[in-house]
Amino acid sequence: MEKVKNSILVVDDEAMNITALSHILKQDYTVYVEKDGQGCIEAARELMPDLILLDIIMPAMNGFEVIATLKKDEATRDIPVIFVTGLNNAQDEEMGFVLGAADYISKPFSASVVKLRVKSQIQIINQMRLIHNISITDALTGIGNRRYFYTQLEQEWQRSMRQQTTISFIMLDIDHFKTYNDTHGHLQGDMVLKETAQIIKGSLARAIDKAARWGGEEFAIILPDTTMEGAKLVAERIRETVEAHAFVIDPSTTTSITVSIGINCNVPKRGADYTLENFVSDADKALYYAKGTGRNRVCVFTEMTDDTFPNV
Repeated sequence: MEKVKNSILVVDDEAMNITALSHILKQDYTVYVEKDGQGCIEAARELMPDLILLDIIMPAMNGFEVIATLKKDEATRDIPVIFVTGLNNAQDEEMGFVLGAADYISKPFSASVVKLRVKSQIQIINQMRLIHNISITDALTGIGNRRYFYTQLEQEWQRSMRQQTTISFIMLDIDHFKTYNDTHGHLQGDMVLKETAQIIKGSLARAIDKAARWGGEEFAIILPDTTMEGAKLVAERIRETVEAHAFVIDPSTTTSITVSIGINCNVPKRGADYTLENFVSDADKALYYAKGTGRNRVCVFTEMTDDTFPNV
């Protein structure tokens, strides 16, 4: 698989500078270009480049105003900016760093200096991204971990509250997983967890849908802007795919597993007594009910026929 290149947005009102910088960087990076400050701001929000090379002296909106705007916007504030400018006095350089610039390159620039300064920033970006990805990923399954997932869930709950949209939450548990581990061994059990995680991930059609390992053999899914019927379709797709999947024990032997799934849907109301913790707890109750009433099934909290839970 071809390695995805880091992306750089070059912003300068002089075509000659854009051409030169693009030529210097295009072999190693994906390069986007803009000719003014407003174009930079719009492109940064749309493209989310890894790095911005920004001129200071531009018509209508100078580079200092552009970086100030970028740093105020939650979506773009973490994109590092290197000023590439003819302003080379100490006061201008200091102003750039005060406003949040990562580095400062003076014109006329050297190709080797540009490459080295850009490479240094890209290495920092990639290292930080790697550390971040490790911190939010479950080491065994490769999908999100519970801590990061709950942060995402809180954000989606608040967004649903502001916009008054439905949010759905799915909890999933592998049936009789302890028995499977005892029968086939923990390495085989780990394989089941990994493959189940990939089935769940592959069953989510939208980038905004998030899955995580909740703990042990439990998984959780956030479905923003999704009704109960939509959530049931996703849950049934996962349940059916897992049941049909052949888990390989050895070259001549396969086995199958099933999962039980609980769903809860809600439109959060500001100031209401029903909290995110209640929302998660009720999804867990639906999961417990699904397991207690036969396993290998999907149960929606609001469709439970009574408030007692059979023994699991």
